[in-house]
Amino acid sequence: MQDLTHYINGAHVKGTSGRYSDVFNPATGEVQARCPLASVEEMNVAVAAAQAAQPAWAATNPQRRARVMMEFVRLLNRDMDKLAEALSREHGKTFPDAKGDIQRGLEVVEYCIGAPHMLKGEFTDGAGPGIDIYSMRQALGVTAGITPFNFPAMIPMWMFAPALACGNAFILKPSERDPSVPLMLAELMEEAGLPKGILQVVNGDKVAVDAILDHEVIQSIGFVGSTPIAQYIYGRGCSNGKRVQCFGGAKNHMIIMPDADMDQAADALIGAGYGAAGERCMAISVAVPVGDETADRLIEKLVPRIEKLKVGPYTAGNDVDYGPVVTAEAKQRILGLVESGIAQGAELVVDGRNFKLQGYEDGFFVGPHLFDRVTPDMDIYTQEIFGPVLSTVRAASYEEALKLAMDHEYGNGTAIFTRDGDAARDFAARVNVGMVGINVPIPVPLAYHTFGGWKKSGFGDLNQHGPDSFKFYTRTKTVTARWPSGIKEGGEFNFKAMD
Repeated sequence: MQDLTHYINGAHVKGTSGRYSDVFNPATGEVQARCPLASVEEMNVAVAAAQAAQPAWAATNPQRRARVMMEFVRLLNRDMDKLAEALSREHGKTFPDAKGDIQRGLEVVEYCIGAPHMLKGEFTDGAGPGIDIYSMRQALGVTAGITPFNFPAMIPMWMFAPALACGNAFILKPSERDPSVPLMLAELMEEAGLPKGILQVVNGDKVAVDAILDHEVIQSIGFVGSTPIAQYIYGRGCSNGKRVQCFGGAKNHMIIMPDADMDQAADALIGAGYGAAGERCMAISVAVPVGDETADRLIEKLVPRIEKLKVGPYTAGNDVDYGPVVTAEAKQRILGLVESGIAQGAELVVDGRNFKLQGYEDGFFVGPHLFDRVTPDMDIYTQEIFGPVLSTVRAASYEEALKLAMDHEYGNGTAIFTRDGDAARDFAARVNVGMVGINVPIPVPLAYHTFGGWKKSGFGDLNQHGPDSFKFYTRTKTVTARWPSGIKEGGEFNFKAMD
């Protein structure tokens, strides 16, 4: 069994706390590695190294920092298969899905190559008599990110790429469930030319998280995970004077109008509902067909597609549709919610409870489930399941369907499938959800736009990646300058009003 490490000041460092977390192979249920859980002292060592290294990195001009990002993109492409294999082995994603995880992070790194442009300030010539005013964007200093298990490559890159491009140092606390890829990314960043100490990976649990939240040197924190923990991190981080952005849970609705292409809608729901075993914050977990006839047609299209889904380990080939969930506890929670749905009166149309995979009986595989006639008071509707479970809530009208999405406490993503441009425009304008898809099931914006949910899906005033990331990882300093014309005018002792 492998003992993993931290990555501190340019070197792999063994844990010294004596505490470890098991890293499983989700396909077999076997423990394949131990992840060290950092103490406060270990976190302090990493922060001190980052603090020492950061000023020189911030003083490096943005174009040179951007060249490091450019080389990092080349190395990511070079090692794509190696990274994807490590990701699949620890997370359980299919190999193509693992490569997609890396690719969507890579695209944010590509955007950050434009740092010289994004970091330009503003200038006003002649704001007053002989007075110019200009602003500059400056790095915060030492920043940190706490990232989830479900995207162990993408979300760390969403955070550290803009942070580093802006001239900050970055402490990454990845999920202890699948920490190998973040460690590999730190190595690649240094191979690309990043100085030692600027990007560090410290593995850990709540002890490490609280050490980040309370450390006076750390200036900002990014987080992606569940809403209760997002609220905790946001509250404690802000109370300690830090800049914080937190992204929490989701319950994403897809409205299917009577005029929608039903084959297209069904295909979209299969990919968005069951891809990555439903372990995505942008997964569609609620289908909302408008009208009983629409619902009946949709269910008729969905059932054979769901029954044909191929569930298996990533080693079974690229035609596997999805793999296991990440832990045995996650599997039991999902199946518990399925039982709750049955007990509360939902109709289980496709039953995956007895799914078994020969040769992988101890793996964390969950068969696909489809519920119909789900109501908003049921646990499977109110809670984020984070598994291969799709709930169908029938709506009598467009307004009722819209109200379902708007009334839910989460507001991460939503979608509408329709041929009616008026309905689509109305939906996009009125729905109180951060990311909206029109005939697009998972509306994750590309790297040069921002990613973020509303309501209890997002905390903080700036989103991830895109222009917001350069605002989040910098402070604006404004300078008012006047250059005296010389001794001929003598001294002035009163503030001269601007014309």
